[in-house]
Amino acid sequence: MWMFWLIVAGIFFIGEIITVGFLIFWLGIGSLIALIVSLFTPNLFIQTAAFVLSSIILIFSTKSFADKFTKKDTVATNVYTLTGKKGIVTEEINPTKGKGQIKVGGEVWSATCDENLIIPKDSEVEIVKIEGVKAYVTTLKVPNVQN
Repeated sequence: MWMFWLIVAGIFFIGEIITVGFLIFWLGIGSLIALIVSLFTPNLFIQTAAFVLSSIILIFSTKSFADKFTKKDTVATNVYTLTGKKGIVTEEINPTKGKGQIKVGGEVWSATCDENLIIPKDSEVEIVKIEGVKAYVTTLKVPNVQN
């Protein structure tokens, strides 16, 4: 039965080479532990239990350690760099009507804001977040309106 566990370990290690999640590796180690157990007992239940238990223990005990090496900080790119930037309202923002546009860095974006707020044209706004193709904004400066 030890040859079975050796083949299973090989398959897991090849799988780990193909993927980069650092999860399948521990299943390969668990297979090697089951291989060692199979040298002492022919009982398949004990071998499988050794494989399952050792794999679970290895995965959970080394997860935080492995995360340090596998997780990378994400760099804000494209639309996510717009968060916090200032823009000018080119069309009144009225969330109840579902209308409004802003201009940021030469680009025109559909915009919305809190439901109880209407932002007039030519106001200065700041982008709070981007969801899909809509910018959620808050007012910075409302222009003086003369009658």
